[in-house]
Amino acid sequence: MTASTPTPDAGPAAGIPSPGSAPALSEQIVLVTGGARGLGAAICRAFLAQGARVVINYRSSAEAAQALADEHAGRALALPADVRDRSAVESLISTAAEHFGAPITTVVNNALVDFVFNGDARSHAEEITYEELSGQFEGSVKGALNVIQAALPSMVDAGIGRVISIGTNLFQHPVVPYHDYTAAKAALLSLTRTFADDLGPSGITVNMVSGGLLQTTDASAATPEEVFEGIAAGTPLRSVTTPEQLADAVLFFASPWARGVTGQNLIVDGGLVKG
Repeated sequence: MTASTPTPDAGPAAGIPSPGSAPALSEQIVLVTGGARGLGAAICRAFLAQGARVVINYRSSAEAAQALADEHAGRALALPADVRDRSAVESLISTAAEHFGAPITTVVNNALVDFVFNGDARSHAEEITYEELSGQFEGSVKGALNVIQAALPSMVDAGIGRVISIGTNLFQHPVVPYHDYTAAKAALLSLTRTFADDLGPSGITVNMVSGGLLQTTDASAATPEEVFEGIAAGTPLRSVTTPEQLADAVLFFASPWARGVTGQNLIVDGGLVKG
């Protein structure tokens, strides 16, 4: 380790970092919502590879979540909860703390409720209903709010917390009619920035990682191959971002190297969208 590398303070034996410290990834207990498949599973695996303990949240993918947990016995726990249900989220948080003997202090808001990335199947401007918009707000905004608030008391007690939410590059490059999804994620970005200011004095950072279309997740499985080819041709890297590449950026925001970063939205799409 070089002299310029931030050195995490040693936390108590229970695994809670001392107040104001920058915890190593291996010291963290991480909740990944929607963690059983696709991007969520890639994020879980990235944290587990760094030695973290991970709560793999799922709503309906029990078998996939348990299979992933079984790959990392002792350090991964699969727990069900619909993030839209506050009581279910609170139960998940308390069950995880009891299981690991220490509370969750890092949360990744990844859960995506009932959405498929296929522009041909989405409602266009002249036909989209408010109910469609509301459905995505329930998952992306209410769900994230439930998770953050349920984990917040433990973060405040520890004097440290990491909140990372998954956004989209469609804020800057709205080329497909994902009106409900994009509006909900834009609201989540606003919440990211306002919560960063509100929670910063408690040692809690709040950031967002925004990808483009990923190749491939369950949500993007219906995307035609020519769409992927067109995106790749428009990026400086001439490739479509993978779930694993986006997961790397999530690790950065949770790591000691991001201890001075909050309220930010990092775009990870191979350079397709510029800032």
